[in-house]
This record gives sequence, C-alpha cells and structure tokens, in this order.
Amino acid sequence: MASIQGIDFQRLRGDLYGGLTAAVVALPLALAFGVSSGVGPIAGLYGAIFVGFFASLFGGTPAQVSGPTGPMTVVMALVFTEYVGRDPETGPLLAFTVVVLSGLIQIGFGLLRLGKYITMVPFPVISGFMTGIGSIIILLQLAPLFGHDPLSSALAAFQAIPEIVASPNLMALLLGSLTLIILYFWPKRWSRLIPSPLVALLVCTPAYLILFPQSELAVIGQIPSGFPQLMLPTFDPDLVADMLKSAVMLAALGTIDSLLTSLVADNLTKTSHDSDRELVGQGIGNTVAGLFGGLPGAGATMRTVVNIRAGGQSRLSGMIHALVLLIVVLGAGPLAENIPHAVLAGILIKVGIDIIDWDFLRRLHRAPPFVVILMLLVLSLTVFVDLITAVLVGVFLANIYTVKRLSDVQLQEARVVSADDEQLSAEERKIYASLSDEVLLFCLSGPVSFGAAKQIEKRLAASRVHDALLLDLSRVPYIDVSTAFAIEGMIRNARESRRQVYLIGLTPLVSEVLERMRVLQLLNQQHVVEDRLSALQAVKLSIKSPATD
Repeated sequence: MASIQGIDFQRLRGDLYGGLTAAVVALPLALAFGVSSGVGPIAGLYGAIFVGFFASLFGGTPAQVSGPTGPMTVVMALVFTEYVGRDPETGPLLAFTVVVLSGLIQIGFGLLRLGKYITMVPFPVISGFMTGIGSIIILLQLAPLFGHDPLSSALAAFQAIPEIVASPNLMALLLGSLTLIILYFWPKRWSRLIPSPLVALLVCTPAYLILFPQSELAVIGQIPSGFPQLMLPTFDPDLVADMLKSAVMLAALGTIDSLLTSLVADNLTKTSHDSDRELVGQGIGNTVAGLFGGLPGAGATMRTVVNIRAGGQSRLSGMIHALVLLIVVLGAGPLAENIPHAVLAGILIKVGIDIIDWDFLRRLHRAPPFVVILMLLVLSLTVFVDLITAVLVGVFLANIYTVKRLSDVQLQEARVVSADDEQLSAEERKIYASLSDEVLLFCLSGPVSFGAAKQIEKRLAASRVHDALLLDLSRVPYIDVSTAFAIEGMIRNARESRRQVYLIGLTPLVSEVLERMRVLQLLNQQHVVEDRLSALQAVKLSIKSPATD
C-alpha cells in the first residue's frame, strides 16, 4: 500500500529531507526553550521528540511540525517556577502533571469538536496576545544576553532593564550580539542547506571555547543521554484547583498556537486541515511529553514552513523530525554542553521578535480606536498580569463591542411601516390606511440580537398610542433565547396596555425558539399569522374604527 493512515510512502524522499531539515532547525530552539523554561535543555528536546512524533502521527495537519514554542515555553516557565517554589521536592512532578492534564484537556477539546470555535478569537486579541508573548520572551532573555542570571517574570525583567544594561558582561554581550547578527544576516538561500540558528551554535560555541577558555560564562552544562524515565502524575489535594487552572491555560494556548500554524500550513500546501483531529493529536503529544518530562508544545510555524519548503508533505516528515532528535538525545548530548546561555538568549530574542505582530503594529494608527485600545490592553495584560486574564478580558470586551455594533445595525433595519410603504401590496395599503392610527406595524429584518430586541422594546413602549401591535418577523431567520424573552417583554407590555399583538411570518427556527420558551402561549393561536395581509384583515375585524363603521 502506498499510504497507511495518512502516511504517504510515495512522498518518502521529500518527507525525509523535510523532516531532517526541520530537526536541524528544532535542535537549537529546543535547547533554548528548555533552558528558558527553567526545567533544563533536555526537557526541551524531550518535548520536541514526543509532541513532534505523536502530534504528527495522530494530528489533522499532515505537514505540520510540532514541538516547544515560544508561547508554550513562557507559560511552562511560569508553571514550573510556581510549583517548584511551593514544593521544591515534588514541584517538578506537579508541573509535569499539569502538562499531562493540559494534553488530556486538548484531547477533550478535539472530541467535543471545539476546534472551529477556537479560531474565532477576534484578531486584535490574538495580535495583542502574540505580541505580548514575544515581548515577554525578549524581556526574559535580556538578562542572559547581558550575562546576568535570568529573572522569573517579565515585570521583574522590565524593572531591571536599567541595571542590566548598565553592568553588562562584555563576553556574553559579544556572543549574544554575534548570534543575532548571524540570525539576521545569514542568507535565506543558504538557510535551505543549514538554518541560521544552527549556524549560530556552530560559530558562537567554538568562538567562546577558543577566545574565552577560562571564562565563567554560564553554559548549558551536563545534558543527560538516553531514553527518559516515565514520570507518573502526582497530585497535591491542596493544589488541584490551581493545577487545573494552569492546565487549562496551557491547553488553550497550545490549541490557539497549533491551529494558527495549521492555517499557515494550509496556505502553503493548498490543503485543508482537520481542526478537531489536530487537537486530539496535539493533546496526545502533550500527554506523552508530560509523562516523560518534556516541555509542552504546539504546532511550530517556523519548523512547519521549513519542513514544507524542504519537501515535507505528509505526517511522516514530522515523525522523522522527532526520530532524528531522538538519535541526538541518545548519543550526542555532550556536544551541546558548552553552548553559552548568551547564545541561546540571542536565538530566543530573535524568536520573540518574530512572534510580535509587526504587520498589524505598522497599521495600528489606521485601525479604529476601539481596536487599538483592545490590542494594547491585551498586550499589557499578557506581559504584566497573566495570559488567561488577557485572553478572557480581550474576548469579553470584543464580544460586547461586536454585540453593540450588531445591535446598532439591527436597530437601523427595524422600523415602523407607514401606510404608503412600497413593500406593502395594494390591498395591504388599503386596509392599513383604513385603520388610521389604531395599528402599529413594526418590521424587523435579519438575525435579531438580545441587545437590539431590548432597544426595540423600549422604542415600542415610547411609540404613539395604538390598539394593535403587528410584529412582522418574516425577514428574521433566527433568534436566540435572550431575544425570545425580549419579544415576550414586548407582548406583555402590549397586553398590559390592553393592546392586541400579532406575530407575522415566523420562520421554523424562530417559531421553535418561541415555542420552546413558552412565549407563544401568551397569544391566541389566531394571533400568530403567516403574512401581513392576514394580520391586517384580522385586526380590521376586531377593532371598531371609523373606517369600518
């Protein structure tokens, strides 16, 4: 068979080269993310291996390469610091249990088919969030870049900038600057053969060993070799709630990060990914990574792009990338022990700069004021408060603003119909005109939100005196439960004023919601009619007006 469970052996050559190239790119990044997280470089490699292998095998984006990413590392660093700070002995086990829980939650997201909803997070929120993540990475790596010990939070790093800059370790700063120069100026056409992060390691590490052999500059240090040991989940009854919160934060971030990368992969391969299957694959990968002491991961944009451009087309390429890294772990760990932290800091600063949404920032001055404020608010909350708060506040405010805008548009479409309105037929005009001011015909159009319905309710309450209210809903395809209750309020207000109420042209969906919420029970069956003419005729028979005498 040419294909087994999405693994296409006819594309083996491209997948082999794509996977190998992606592994070369992933190696320095995995080491850097491991060091940055506080867990250790080997944790970054384990994360790249397990998330990369199982997300590719079970995921829904064939050419995607997964592993530790900047956003996931930022959160994992917070998680690891928190639990080790609470209990130095069992803290690491609690932190990796959080990773396992986050993977299980991601699997749940996929099984519940929530993938399509995650990508509905408003763009200004995603932009502010990703820019905030990039800013955190840069702030946290400034201290290692200047030869200082890393700081635990972005706020502490921000406050320490004057002190860090004023007292640099010149050797560290030289190596870090050389790393950044290589990353920025290494020709792109050469990157297809040897990626710039690997070039930085191969140039800067020997330079450090040759030029500063007696230096006490911080380096990676000993890296364990061999296959990792199984780490069974550990729970502290007093910390279960906090662990679940941390796991949800990791799962949500990994989900957003992965699905955004899936969209990039779709654009490059002209295919369409399966969001829910991708979440299941990512969840399995993170679950296994947590069980073996690996960093959590997600779809990695740069590694995915490198893989696709090098020829990787199927899930086999991501699995090959993971297996190559496993070979490195099993035998080549000692070769990375002398890599200076300053070099890894330079690599991560470049990662942080790339994560920042520069394209949107360049056009920020053209955006509406609310979008600017929302983006900057999410950015600030991400950097100085926490990631979950930033996303929740951003999504809440964006949804409130969207509902308000939609309500305004819907209110413009809702109107009192006059007797000479062109949308009325000749017979409808004749009957409506004969009823004089005793009937109010109100027409709604499009989906009606709760906010719009409440405003319409207020408008009707303040309208001219009339004996009958005709609500034309024939152009309303759908209402929600909140809107149904608002319509109930209109009916009750009219009945308290001893006015008749007619509902016109209910679509099946609208009728179903009103029936389920028992709103239609407030009206006689004869007051729910199919068209305006029937309603006008019924009103004419029931109201004794001068025109009918």
